Amino acid sequence: MENKNVGWLIVGISGVMGAMVWIFNNLIKANLDISCSHGPTCGMYTNANIQTWISLSIVAVILIIGLVIMNTKPREKIKYKIVKEKKKPIELKGLNVREKQAIEMLQKEGGMFQKTLMEELGIGKVGMTRLLDKLEAREIVERKRRGMNNFVVLKQN
Repeated sequence: MENKNVGWLIVGISGVMGAMVWIFNNLIKANLDISCSHGPTCGMYTNANIQTWISLSIVAVILIIGLVIMNTKPREKIKYKIVKEKKKPIELKGLNVREKQAIEMLQKEGGMFQKTLMEELGIGKVGMTRLLDKLEAREIVERKRRGMNNFVVLKQN
């Protein structure tokens, strides 16, 4: 809730409480007029006046709190924005034909198992492992272990 709405709510509550105090104290004074035989010098009149002032003071404090809350600004929320780094294009300089083919296939598929990549390129196990080792050393690809197989993906820069 906004501070203004909460403030109005508290001011409204203090108004209702003030009306209840006023009605209650008028009823007490009416009963005192009927029941007290000493007249205005009766000690009950003093107690009734003290109770009236105390209860009206409490209502005034609640009213002031409501007005203060209504007129204060709420604390601003801290807004933060997540900035994503732009991906660097993959440097193809200095790569041989097979390495370029492997990168193109990974870009096209998004990632693939090492065995599938090996079959697509027509390279043996040892050659594929060495090719991927070179690309991993340059931080171009990443191998993730999936059971007994490796899943090869392009590294996110």
